[in-house]
Amino acid sequence: MVIKISEVAMNKLQEVASQEKLVPRIDADVAGGCGLSVKFSIVWDEPRRNDSIIEYEGIQIHLDHFTKRYLDEETQIDYLDDQGFIVGEQFSSSACAIELD
Repeated sequence: MVIKISEVAMNKLQEVASQEKLVPRIDADVAGGCGLSVKFSIVWDEPRRNDSIIEYEGIQIHLDHFTKRYLDEETQIDYLDDQGFIVGEQFSSSACAIELD
């Protein structure tokens, strides 16, 4: 897995990390039942024991195994003043799988 962080996002991560005692975490917000929608975000949280940690220019970005399975092999992180951190591509699936025995 490769994380690519824009210069603007890196500056913001470094700024917030210097002020916070928490670590940046990529979080997946999964919604849906018969269809699936996944949106990624950066949250500031306590480190967790089973986190995967990706280090990028001195910043450690944490993610759990649940979130990791939804991320692409290469994930972009950017930052816009009006939207905050933008992580990867959000996606949705309208497919429903019904198994009949």
